[in-house]
Amino acid sequence: MNPGLTAATRNGVASDGAIPSGEQLTSPANLRPALAGGPGDRSEVGQEHRSSLRLQRLAGRLSSALIQLPGSDIDRALESTLREIVEALDVDRSSLMEFDETGSDIERVHAWARPGIPPVDRIRDPERIPWLIDRMRRGEVAILDSPESLPAEASSERAYADRVPIKSVLALPVSVGGTLTCAIFVGSFRRFRHWQPSTVAALRFVGEILAASIHRRRQAGVLERTQSEIARRQAELEPENAYLREEIRSIHGFHEIIGDSPALASALRQVQEVAPMDTTVLLLGETGTGKELFARALHERSARRDRALVRVNCAALPTTLIESELFGHERGAYTGAVATRQGRFELADRGSIFLDEIGDLPLELQAKLLRVLQEGEFERLGSSLTRRVDVRVIAATNATLESAVREGRFRADLFYRISVYPIVLPPLRERREDIPHLVWYFIHQRRRALRRPIDRVPSQVMRALQQYDWPGNVRELENVIERAMIRSTGASLVLDRALAIPAAPARARHVTETTATLEDVERRHIVEILGSCGWRINGAGNAADKLGLHPNTLRFRMKKLGIERPRSTQRHPTIASDEPTNGHNRR
Repeated sequence: MNPGLTAATRNGVASDGAIPSGEQLTSPANLRPALAGGPGDRSEVGQEHRSSLRLQRLAGRLSSALIQLPGSDIDRALESTLREIVEALDVDRSSLMEFDETGSDIERVHAWARPGIPPVDRIRDPERIPWLIDRMRRGEVAILDSPESLPAEASSERAYADRVPIKSVLALPVSVGGTLTCAIFVGSFRRFRHWQPSTVAALRFVGEILAASIHRRRQAGVLERTQSEIARRQAELEPENAYLREEIRSIHGFHEIIGDSPALASALRQVQEVAPMDTTVLLLGETGTGKELFARALHERSARRDRALVRVNCAALPTTLIESELFGHERGAYTGAVATRQGRFELADRGSIFLDEIGDLPLELQAKLLRVLQEGEFERLGSSLTRRVDVRVIAATNATLESAVREGRFRADLFYRISVYPIVLPPLRERREDIPHLVWYFIHQRRRALRRPIDRVPSQVMRALQQYDWPGNVRELENVIERAMIRSTGASLVLDRALAIPAAPARARHVTETTATLEDVERRHIVEILGSCGWRINGAGNAADKLGLHPNTLRFRMKKLGIERPRSTQRHPTIASDEPTNGHNRR
């Protein structure tokens, strides 16, 4: 035989199985001649052809088997694959060297050898073949038909071949994403081999499958380490977060509900009382008083806090879709229902649902809502299957539901069912002492986004804010502060004339003219209306309706203003009591 050695460039093996032209590691005179001659040559070509076919079948099995393996099992699969490579090529030993993520250093070595063949020294062998390792880093295939084909600079490889001894070697690198991932080495100890291009191409295909598995194992390892690090940091931060949450609760007790006025404190005490229960709560208050914040506070202090709080704005949903939104629908229930959909009550199962503006709920749906509240049962639209849910209902309205009941727009039985525990949210004009706290809260909340370093509110600006009656309540105050911050260019808050607070209502001007306080005028007016109604707060012709207030709001104002029913008129104390009736309105 005329042994020789060639090397392929980084392009690897061409699609037709031929080794592409490139740098030759030996001179052309030393390249092995074409195997076209005697019967022995034809026999060897046939053997190489069979070897490449076996490698192709191995690649087919690997491509479907390795992709299903978890990353922890890939190392065992690599060792098993190296044994199958030895058997497919009829060689004596094979090894796979994994390179690190930079493609420069060897991380680990996998190997398999036939019985009686010197095993691979996984630590020292890479150091004994520096010339071959350098070829791998450069992306070149090394084909050694015999030790004599090694060039002069491969002195370490010659010494290694003399010591082992090994007759023929095929080594090829495999890259993933342009970075060297691994290199496969196969060696023959019993006879010299002429490595055919088809064999090289088939072995490269197997190597690419193994390299992809190694890459996937590394990615899985990175993901696992990242998840562990996230879990570790979360565990480290949790005590601090818990401490901060307790600090917030100890300072105020409620997250975004700002203020410490008596009116607000009274409403918050009611929240603390009823939050641990599953009792249905009705939040009553004007628009902008923070009903959704109170609903969140109720949910976060309940046993359901680990589940969802689902919000539904009954006034914003179209009448034709509100039943589907609340209770869900089956596929084909109506035109456009192309898939089954869960309703809000199903999403809120074992949690809480906040029904905002419940007074705007269509009358035909109120019966279904009443059934859910009483029995926890409903059917999806287009389905006859009864479903059960466990939901805590928090309802809210800025309307007077008693008037809606009298006018037939709201079911009386549903009203009594949702008003088990009403909480009246005080309007901002009844807690003016909270306005400075709210002003600074909104300034701190918005100054970074608006890029306004405001650190001062002039006293005249604060007085103007406190004197206004705020029909839009906290929401209106927030908008006014944001507009003022946009207008302000310095460190002080400025109210632009075009955005100035409107003048106080006529009744406030009248108070000034008569030198009476606002409370005096309000007290006289309430006493006058109560007297004209026989001091009835509930029932037909009651004072609350004439004043446009909820009965509980009227009771609260009477208590705040010190209004008591004259003893000469106290014939029916249960009707005229100025104390809340434990959350129930007497009808």
